Amino acid sequence: MQHSVSAYIGLGSNLSNPTQQVLTAIERLKQLKNCSLELVSSLYQTPPMGPQDQPDYTNAVAKVSTSLTPYELLTSLQAIENQHGRTRDSGRWGARTLDLDILLYDALVSQDPELTLPHPGIASRAFVLYPLIELNKDLNIPTLGPVQTLIDKLNDSAPTRLDSAKI
Repeated sequence: MQHSVSAYIGLGSNLSNPTQQVLTAIERLKQLKNCSLELVSSLYQTPPMGPQDQPDYTNAVAKVSTSLTPYELLTSLQAIENQHGRTRDSGRWGARTLDLDILLYDALVSQDPELTLPHPGIASRAFVLYPLIELNKDLNIPTLGPVQTLIDKLNDSAPTRLDSAKI
């Protein structure tokens, strides 16, 4: 097996029992070839980013060790989304059964429109930063700095942790 790297994956859902969607996606991550699930954050409930006429989201972040290339990982994550009935016609920030985003792939910085790394919204999203710092309090995001510094700059309060959902 080739060299493994750490990747952080954001998980989110706000349709069809969102908490169960996220928990099932975590189980699917455990089954990905050439990937090993290392850590999973708590689950968080957050209001939608875009149109407010949609349900709240359940969010989490997972850390995987993988020998997949960034694009192979992206393809695998999109396959999981598709298995969960994800459609790509709800528009930006629309409601969805499952959203899996590669937040970080090792220290890779990429401006490719198909896969921008670190994830372009990472610095402004409490529902990503709080789970990230839960997994690694010393995490540095390439080109952006320490997660704690980004949290300190946020205008958002901490997202609500869902204690009832045990992984």
